[in-house]
Amino acid sequence: MERKIAIITGANSGMGLATTIELANKGIHVIMACRNKERGKEALSKAKSVTKKDHIEMLKCDLGSLPSIREFVSHFKLKFDRLDILINNAGVVSLKRELTSDGFESQMGINHLGHFLLTNLLLDELKKSKDARVVVVSSGAHKWGKIHFRDPHLKKRYNVMKGYGQSKLANILFANALADKTKDDNISVNSLHPGAVATNLGVNRQSGFGTSIMKTLEPYFKTPEEGAETAVYLATDENLRGVSGKYFYNKQVSPLSKTASDRKLAETLWIWSEREVGLRSL
Repeated sequence: MERKIAIITGANSGMGLATTIELANKGIHVIMACRNKERGKEALSKAKSVTKKDHIEMLKCDLGSLPSIREFVSHFKLKFDRLDILINNAGVVSLKRELTSDGFESQMGINHLGHFLLTNLLLDELKKSKDARVVVVSSGAHKWGKIHFRDPHLKKRYNVMKGYGQSKLANILFANALADKTKDDNISVNSLHPGAVATNLGVNRQSGFGTSIMKTLEPYFKTPEEGAETAVYLATDENLRGVSGKYFYNKQVSPLSKTASDRKLAETLWIWSEREVGLRSL
């Protein structure tokens, strides 16, 4: 049997690395999409050492850079003609307002817009799969989120909760809109809340600020392996074939807020996102 092919973003640590290991152990060929090439190589070595498998590779993909995303997709398409599993796992929490290289507020830019472009550029390859799965890692933080269309990059009155909630709501709205748009294809699109997981999510990528806080909280959180369970379930479980447009927590369908269920809002966000990443002209 031909191996399934999977891409996992943010695969160099935490849930992304745990998911890589689980999928590789299931015989799936995994492409680890990592922002930092050196840390990605270290994670690749660890994944191969733990699994004793060779069907794992790493490609650089900085979700905070639209050119990097396009370059990653070009490299992928040179080697593969289809994609079976895409797990949009990478995410950041920015305690202070930061910008991506494209000028986006970092949480909206990386958590949502980067994944939005990546997924759209890979749609043709997903459509070639007999049972494609797109898994979007969101968060319970979507419940307090609001899409600030008048100030989406939060130039005024920024705070981390506002920015993170907006990006996690955007994740779910995107997943729901994509599920609607691909309902006639062999593509299942679902989002999930992994729970409180001990990862590097709240640690500043440049300064390392937040490391000691996360170490203190670690005993009260899920391990990355536990946090990855629902993503792996959505990506691989045979009983979920054709299940699309749902939101999961602990492998169970979970109710969404009224805002996250708003299909009109999802379509408005989709059109805005297309313009932001250059898939639609102004």
